[in-house]
Amino acid sequence: MNGRLTRRGFVASVAAVAAATVRLPVSARALAAEYPSFPPLRGRLKQGLTPHLFEPAIEDTCRMAAALGIRGLDFASNPADWPVLKKYGLIVSLLRVDFGGGTSKPGRPPAGPPGWNAIGTPDLHGQFEAALRDRIDAAALNGFPSIILTCGERDRIGYREGQVNAIHFLERVRAHAEARGVTLVLENINSGHPGGPPDPPGSMFDHLAWGLDVVTRVDSPRVKLLVDLYHAQLMDGNITNFLRKNMRWIGHFHTGGVPGRNEIDESQELNYRFIARTIADLGFDGFISHEWTPAAGNDKVASLRKCIEIIDV
Repeated sequence: MNGRLTRRGFVASVAAVAAATVRLPVSARALAAEYPSFPPLRGRLKQGLTPHLFEPAIEDTCRMAAALGIRGLDFASNPADWPVLKKYGLIVSLLRVDFGGGTSKPGRPPAGPPGWNAIGTPDLHGQFEAALRDRIDAAALNGFPSIILTCGERDRIGYREGQVNAIHFLERVRAHAEARGVTLVLENINSGHPGGPPDPPGSMFDHLAWGLDVVTRVDSPRVKLLVDLYHAQLMDGNITNFLRKNMRWIGHFHTGGVPGRNEIDESQELNYRFIARTIADLGFDGFISHEWTPAAGNDKVASLRKCIEIIDV
């Protein structure tokens, strides 16, 4: 980041946004009138959208989400956007620490310096930890349930050393998250595909067992896994068996079709209707968010609603 964040300055700015006068949702469906009128969802799972499916403008995104029956937006991390979400009856279902300074991938808020948000590698000068503590306060103030953490790349650090780094980091911040009632979730990311660049650095948390070992060792009700089902299928498979054994350690889900990371419908190898029913039957009460890109030529709103109905068990 460009300079170390100060908690006083950050929380003050967030409090100002939260205190701003905003219109409470008169009717999310009325505000979304330009979109098709869909029957209300009746399932047991809360669903969210990720930036892969966002409109160019946050107001358009919120209008579309309200029409579709979505309840939260992952990664809507700019405090200036939060009053708009509130107007449409939405929350930030998954908050990123990254906001301001540095560079990032297209469609994401700017990140910080190298190693930022990679808890499997050493946190130089404690910058990320300080920023995370600020974001925990902001999440608690605004009623946002979870904050995403990633574990970085192995590169010259092995799995075991990365686990030690991640555990030590989480042990330092767990009490703060517990006190504020905010859940920190670690996301699994696949290590790439054969035929890619030569010897790419592998994802530190690429197999579910690695992250499970981390969160069970930390043993906090506010430190859990973000199970990205697309990445998990590429690396591990045996999805529902893992869920049945370990649901207590899971705080958030991302969906995505395999192969291709497109719609989660009958054209994909994962049976998302069965997976969603398993998740619901196990009593999961967090968010399951759509993180896929509509296939070329498909109508985005129609594709989204079809996939939302698949999850609406």
